[in-house]
Amino acid sequence: MQGRDLPEQLTAFLARHGRDMIGFRRDLHMHPELAFAEHRTTGRIAERLLDAGLKPQELPQGTGLICDVGSEDGPVVALRADIDALPLTDEKDVAYRSTVPGVAHACGHDVHTTVVLAAGIFLSQLERAGALRGRVRLVFQPAEELPGGAVEVIKAGAMDGVDRIFALHCDPRLVSGRVGLRTGGITAACDQLMVRLSGPGGHTARPHLTSDLVYALGKVVTELPAALSRRIDPRAGFSLVWGRISAGSAPNVIPEDAVAEGTVRCLDDEAWHAAPDIVKGLVETVASAYGAEAEVTYRKGVPPTINESTSVDIMQEAVVAALGPEAVAPTPQSLGGEDFAWYLEQAPGALARLGTHSPDWTGPMLDLHRGTFDVDERAIGTGTRFMATTALTALAAMDDSQGRTRVDNEEALA
Repeated sequence: MQGRDLPEQLTAFLARHGRDMIGFRRDLHMHPELAFAEHRTTGRIAERLLDAGLKPQELPQGTGLICDVGSEDGPVVALRADIDALPLTDEKDVAYRSTVPGVAHACGHDVHTTVVLAAGIFLSQLERAGALRGRVRLVFQPAEELPGGAVEVIKAGAMDGVDRIFALHCDPRLVSGRVGLRTGGITAACDQLMVRLSGPGGHTARPHLTSDLVYALGKVVTELPAALSRRIDPRAGFSLVWGRISAGSAPNVIPEDAVAEGTVRCLDDEAWHAAPDIVKGLVETVASAYGAEAEVTYRKGVPPTINESTSVDIMQEAVVAALGPEAVAPTPQSLGGEDFAWYLEQAPGALARLGTHSPDWTGPMLDLHRGTFDVDERAIGTGTRFMATTALTALAAMDDSQGRTRVDNEEALA
């Protein structure tokens, strides 16, 4: 199945099931559910897996599930999909428009779910034919858009025994039929920062008798990003951007309290772990020069997603085998967050970009997290070919590697 037969088998599978998979995606699109409320979505996925002769296991929080395909022996590869939607109004004029007010699949999670489901059903057919070496774990994760989904899935044991994990994400900048790959950092850590300054206030005519918190906060807001650019390796892609500043209520009164809030993003794992202490130290240094007390609240979000090189090589081999060399595309880094990063702290793996932009589309870019977002549904077949082939390529590579290791060990002991 790793040779010339695989593309033909996938073509035959999609000829039989492709239209049904598009219908499944549209059904999810019409009935989106928010983080940790994906009960109908979980049920629909489970129904399809049961119909395929598989045994899905619902996760303890009541939404999301995992399902193993293959034998207990040999390596284990995981394919992850996220199943939640966004709190946005669907603005499209299509038959499958969301029926839930204020909720929409505006990030492509319905496509991710359909792709992994289809790949799993295809792999289950290989297993029944005795052509699947090892095991593939399908992970349908709730709450990707709300921090905590991946962490809860990992706590439930979804990564136990997993040797390598793969995922994809829709990319409206990439034409459908192509897959974007990148080694190293592909998405950023995303943390939240709040700085609260306090000190004696007073009349603006006598700033020397106060801490002049407005001025002090202005210094923190401007000097902190500049100082961080000299304390953290610029190759880390570190970015601090303020989103809210609040201080005072009258033009002639220096307040006793001032607050600034923003986000911290970076593409380097070492920088991400070091950032909280560096930020706190710099804020305290700047604030103390003006006699202000500084309280820093640093909320860590998700780590940066760092694609492991061998896993990217496996994905590239899979793209070439399933879609042809012309389907491989480089993909840029993004400062957006992706909680797939938590899985990569448990096992090596990689995240790919799935092209969803129709070459026939002449309108404006259908960007992510917008009420107008939609996909070229031919991307579902592309994603299915790619993910199924990636799982098989990874299993074959690990099986061969383990076999060589066994031979090497036997020779060393002889």
